[in-house]
Amino acid sequence: MIDTHVHFWNFNPVRDNWITEEMSIIRHDFTPKNLTRIFNDLQISGCIAVQANQSEKENDFLLTLADQNELIKGIVGWIDLKSPELSNRLSYWNNFKKIKGWRHVLQAESADFILDPAFIAGIKQLKKFSYTYDLLCYHNQLGSIIKMVDQVPDQPFVLDHCGKPDVKSQDLKTWVQNIKLLAENPNVSCKVSGLLTEADWKNWKEIELFNCFDVVFENFGVERVMYGSDWPVVLVSRPYQDWFHLVSKYAERFSATERKLIFTDNARTFYKL
Repeated sequence: MIDTHVHFWNFNPVRDNWITEEMSIIRHDFTPKNLTRIFNDLQISGCIAVQANQSEKENDFLLTLADQNELIKGIVGWIDLKSPELSNRLSYWNNFKKIKGWRHVLQAESADFILDPAFIAGIKQLKKFSYTYDLLCYHNQLGSIIKMVDQVPDQPFVLDHCGKPDVKSQDLKTWVQNIKLLAENPNVSCKVSGLLTEADWKNWKEIELFNCFDVVFENFGVERVMYGSDWPVVLVSRPYQDWFHLVSKYAERFSATERKLIFTDNARTFYKL
């Protein structure tokens, strides 16, 4: 099994100012060693390490970790997609085969950024290097994401954290409509990850999560959904194992072949592991 969404960092309170005081449980360093025993117990063979810092230094940091830890099967790094030097930078990073794709923290950006022709032109350059692109956004940004994705129909995208629906309020109507539209693009996949952070951290109910899972699986199908944990961010709500068992419980309704797609095969195909 592959966990498609894990972060590692050496905690820096200035750089990592998104990790607030109420998230104190993750205000320290996290390395692959913290995951080894958990993965062994759950029979997870590896992970995709996803950028948490928006600089090319992050790529070097994750590559160093990957060299030292077989746990890391692939990397989603960061690159300035608006840079006039983008083509040269992509060519440079293409020498490092562990880097499978890229991500920008679009949840912190405006619609003008997402739909900036320079940004979209940058995404269009990824295809020639066979790079993927992770979409990180809030549910109220999905309209802009759909417009952007429609302009790059042949680019492999994956939606992180199901597009961050409002699990806590269960006000899901607009999110459902947008998930349906986004899933109409066959090159977009979806990670079942990160939903506990969008719920009431300590008092969520299983049905609230499963309502969101229903929408994702109904629209993307088992062929385009992949498991991710969003560790260590998930720890603000529950231990890693709780999230894994929750997704596994939901997946019991699928066949063994379908579960293998969700937990293993889709990740291997999408990220070319």
